[in-house]
Amino acid sequence: MAVEQVNDTVKNPVVLYIDTIAALGEGAIWNQKSAVYHWLDIEKGEVFTFDPQLDQIKIIDVGQRVGTIVPSSKDDIVLVALQNGIYKLNLETEELQLMEKAPFDPEVIRFNDGKCDPAGRFWVGSMALSEESNAAALYSFDGDSSIIQKLDSITISNGICWSADKKTMYYIDTPTQAVKAFDYNNETGAIENGRIIIKIEEENAFPDGMTIDSEGKLWIALWGGSSVVRYDPDNGQLLTRIPVPAKNVTSCAFGGSNLDTLLITTASIGMNDKEKSKYSKAGAVFATVPGVKGVGANFFEIKKD
Repeated sequence: MAVEQVNDTVKNPVVLYIDTIAALGEGAIWNQKSAVYHWLDIEKGEVFTFDPQLDQIKIIDVGQRVGTIVPSSKDDIVLVALQNGIYKLNLETEELQLMEKAPFDPEVIRFNDGKCDPAGRFWVGSMALSEESNAAALYSFDGDSSIIQKLDSITISNGICWSADKKTMYYIDTPTQAVKAFDYNNETGAIENGRIIIKIEEENAFPDGMTIDSEGKLWIALWGGSSVVRYDPDNGQLLTRIPVPAKNVTSCAFGGSNLDTLLITTASIGMNDKEKSKYSKAGAVFATVPGVKGVGANFFEIKKD
């Protein structure tokens, strides 16, 4: 797919990668086995798959809000967190199969961001449709048992990832403007000792989606901050800022054959007329080559049909 350069003033310019304008683009993830890129439009209930080798996009309408998407151990099967539950989605047939109902009232709460941990469990958070404070939670799901609540009193559950040594989980509750680290047990999925390791000091810039690179540094999309930032989780230091031509930057994932391209989703909602004029491509997917590689996605382990 042809790319359009939109910012050549930074060391690693951002380009327009996929010119589909989402209302609320989210859920960026690269499947390193099939070499395809997935993302979502939460509000429109659309799941996108882009195959760069074929230069083809497939869009599946799942009929309700969709919070996140993760690849699974079975080809052509992904997990999606829809408003009323966790489903398997067949990317070929577009068939949805309910795995577990949502542990909340979907008229009030919906699922939001999530990923799989190194053991193949699916972690997914929630948020109130009204964005009521402390009304949401973080859950895990292994496919064998029901959804397990891991944290409560969350407002907008967002970015989540794990360290290479499988001992730390990083997590974002967006309105806190912070990233927390938890001691993580890969065998049991237990988390403990939550502590703030990064604080976003910018006014009106809120951490949203997050990924980790091969050097163990965190890449965070900033809602309201028009950028993706790289932080050192060991000392909380800001290392890199990459401007993105959208007010609201929502998620990021490393992709491409070498996992060296950062793919960035954005939103077209939440802007006034002046901002809409300034960010005419907000809602599109952008890309940059930041000079560091990512790590492969974790896959949900499907143990039974």
